[in-house]
Amino acid sequence: MTLSVNIDHIATLRQARRESFPDPVQAALLVELGGADGITVHLRQDRRHINDRDVRLLRETIKTELTVEMAARLDLVRFICRVKPDQVTLVPELVTEVTTTSGLDVVKGETQLRRVVTILNRSGIRVSMFVDPEPGQVIAAKRVGARVVELNTDRYTKEPRRRDFHLKRLVEAAQTARQEGLIVHLGHGLDYINIIPILEQRIADGFSIGFAIVARAVFVGLQQAVRDMKHILEVYS
Repeated sequence: MTLSVNIDHIATLRQARRESFPDPVQAALLVELGGADGITVHLRQDRRHINDRDVRLLRETIKTELTVEMAARLDLVRFICRVKPDQVTLVPELVTEVTTTSGLDVVKGETQLRRVVTILNRSGIRVSMFVDPEPGQVIAAKRVGARVVELNTDRYTKEPRRRDFHLKRLVEAAQTARQEGLIVHLGHGLDYINIIPILEQRIADGFSIGFAIVARAVFVGLQQAVRDMKHILEVYS
C-alpha cells in the first residue's frame, strides 16, 4: 500500500510572501526520507503554488515516483510530455476553487479525455483519473485508457454523519475498478484518523495525502509526519 505525499501546501506557503522559500523541492527530499513512496504536485493553470520550475527539478531530484495532477489541457500536456513524470492524474479545475473537491466527469468529457490520455500513454506516462466514487465514472476512466483511478474522498471526510454511506460508495467503486483491472488510489481530505475505516476495508492500492501531513509537520517535522502516516498504512497492509 503506497503513500504519495502532496507538497502543494509547501509551495502555497512560499507564494504567500512571494519568497524563494520554503522550497517544495527540498521538502520532497524530507518526505522521501520519511518513507513516502511518491511525491504529488498539482500544476494549476494559474500556477498559484507549484510552478514549472518545481516540476522540472522534482523530476531531476527525487528517487520515488512523481505524480503531477493537472487539468486535461493540451498546453499542459505538451509541457508534461517533456518532463515525463511517472504518473499524471487528470482532475477538474476551477479558477475560483481553493482546492479540488469534485471528481472529473469522465462520462461527459470522454472524447477530449481520450485524446489527452492517448498522448500521455504514448509518452510512457501512466494516467490516473480523479473521479467521484461512481461505478459509471470508473468504467468510463477505463474506457478512455486510464490505468489508475483515484477515488475522491471529499464527501467521506466532510460529512461524518453520513460516513458509513460514503464508505459504502467507495467500496463499491473500488470493487468496480478492480473488476475493470484498474489500480485503486484514494485521496482528498484524508487524515490520521478518518483514513482508518477505509484501511479496514482494504480497498486501496495507494493513497494521496497532503494537507494533514503538512499541517502535522508544523509540530513534529516533515519526516516524522510522513513516518506517522506511513506507519498507519503499514499496520493495515
